[in-house]
Amino acid sequence: MSDFAGMEDMLQDFLTEASDLLSGVDNKLVDLEKHPEDKELLNEIFRGFHTIKGGAGFLNATEMVKLCHRTENLFDKLRNGELHLTPATMDVIMAATGIVRDMFAELSQSRQPSPADPNIISALDAVLEGQSVAAPAAAAETAAPATPAATTSAAASQGSEPDWGLLLHALVGGDHPAATAPAAPSAPVPVPAAPSLEAVAVPPAKPSAPARAASAPGASAVAVAAKDTTIRVDTARLDQVLNLSGEIGLTKNRLTCIRTAMMQGKVDHDTMKDLDEAVSQLDLLVGDLQSAVMKTRMQPIGRLFQKYPRLARDVARQLGKDVELVLAGEETEIDKT
Repeated sequence: MSDFAGMEDMLQDFLTEASDLLSGVDNKLVDLEKHPEDKELLNEIFRGFHTIKGGAGFLNATEMVKLCHRTENLFDKLRNGELHLTPATMDVIMAATGIVRDMFAELSQSRQPSPADPNIISALDAVLEGQSVAAPAAAAETAAPATPAATTSAAASQGSEPDWGLLLHALVGGDHPAATAPAAPSAPVPVPAAPSLEAVAVPPAKPSAPARAASAPGASAVAVAAKDTTIRVDTARLDQVLNLSGEIGLTKNRLTCIRTAMMQGKVDHDTMKDLDEAVSQLDLLVGDLQSAVMKTRMQPIGRLFQKYPRLARDVARQLGKDVELVLAGEETEIDKT
């Protein structure tokens, strides 16, 4: 049963707007990590969490409101200079943002979000009080070595290529059917890796939030289905469609006048010339209108890669490496359908 009976339309509008907003916040957080003193970035991220909190408040999503309120307060102190951004603080913020995204998944199933991880809440409260914090438990768990049963070799032998798909899934905490070592009657035996290759640790499932983890796949499918029914159109393109429609209306009136004249027996050279010009004008306008309508379905391809900067940042953080992600041609447009 839906927890949002009578508010389904409001919920879908919120999910569409807030999901895009959170993706933008994720990318701004990656930029902020490189430029921690950028006041404009701090203000934009603050406004992002404030907007999400406001929408969640209309839906009575109390747990999301609480989490966003804490994060909003943190950015308020950062932009006012009361606190300074540190790597540990950024890890806490990233973890909180990830939980907000998980809450979106629950909302997409018309369910109220589950309470946030207490470790993240405690870490946020500690940062707000100016205390030093370590990496949140959730993030530490991802980077911690796995038991032998959950350890998989990055490659079968020296010189072979590692399974990059498996590596990526392991690093970001995703499930992968090939990432579990086969069970044995006795103690599981780890697969030995070549000296020059690294073993990839697959983090265990989080026991503290089984409901949220179980609902994620279905929630993602519902969210995708909801997004497929909506599309954002630049107002300039809508204005173009409206203007062309108006010009077609004027041309239709001109043709009506010509028809009336011809029915009254005025079929001279000038009348036929006017008819030819009006038909040609109508043909051009209809073609332009069709093209303008088709363009309303075109979307910048960059929206498909909004999550990549955050993903690259998380992988770099877990590996302790410097990663620079460069996206070019984001303004290239494709047909959304």
